[in-house]
Amino acid sequence: MQKLGKTLKENWIFLLMVLPGVIWLILFFYIPVVGNIVAFKNYRLSGEGFIHSLQTSEWVGLDNFRFLFSSSDAYIITRNTILYNGGFIILGLIAAVSLAIIFSELRSKRLVKIYQTTMLFPHFLSWIIISFFVYAFLSPDRGLLNHVLTSMGMEGKSWYNVSAFWPPFLLFIGIWKGLGYNSIIYYATIMGIDPTYYEAATVDGASKWQRIRHVTLPQLTPLIIILTILAVGNIFRADFGLFFQVPRDSGTIYNVTNVLDTYVYRGLATTGDISMAAAAGLYQSVIGLILVLTTNFIVRRIDKESALF
Repeated sequence: MQKLGKTLKENWIFLLMVLPGVIWLILFFYIPVVGNIVAFKNYRLSGEGFIHSLQTSEWVGLDNFRFLFSSSDAYIITRNTILYNGGFIILGLIAAVSLAIIFSELRSKRLVKIYQTTMLFPHFLSWIIISFFVYAFLSPDRGLLNHVLTSMGMEGKSWYNVSAFWPPFLLFIGIWKGLGYNSIIYYATIMGIDPTYYEAATVDGASKWQRIRHVTLPQLTPLIIILTILAVGNIFRADFGLFFQVPRDSGTIYNVTNVLDTYVYRGLATTGDISMAAAAGLYQSVIGLILVLTTNFIVRRIDKESALF
């Protein structure tokens, strides 16, 4: 206790600096964890507040989870969620690392700043705004893409009803939106690599590709592993705006655009079943935790220094 008191006395200014963040975490992350009990109840509003409603609601155990997984759409939404997020992780990683390496090889730092600013701009756009841009291209009546097709003597298509079009397009637009932000993270790491490594490799006669392969990529590996582990933990969470706003799906292409988050939202909007929505959220969190622990365990067995914890 004396050692603890001495530590607190010596570092009180730093503890005071992090106090607002700690309070924010407690209020918005730790206290709401208690609300997960809603997933095991048939939650009904009593009109006297959340706590009273929680106490008076019937305990139903795992019934909400059974309802979620017994749905005929359970396989489709699980498949779509995993495959889309898997594509975002793999293709997004390749694109971001490649772009960061290209930026690091450019001699004009002014051009790098211009390119980075341009590519970072989509990250700050909401999916609603992006959906209007997409509609300007894909509109069946006045869309730019159909206009180009008809001017070439080809027949325009109703793109919002073509199922085969949307999986690659959603992958492309999802990666495009986050590419600038992700590439900056890797670019900053590359800029922090000791230049003597490159000098030594050049003296040894290494080509530019060999310097990238044997110096840049190994130095990026720890960051790549950490970000990939965190991304794997969110593989059951889909970007709601991307899959709900952009396709403007009225039901004709649900088989390729419906993911866990949109399914829960539509179910909640239709039935008002808060308990089922809470069960889906808890399911996502538990699976994400298991995936993070499993991935980190595998990484620790291969290279302990590269593990997240």
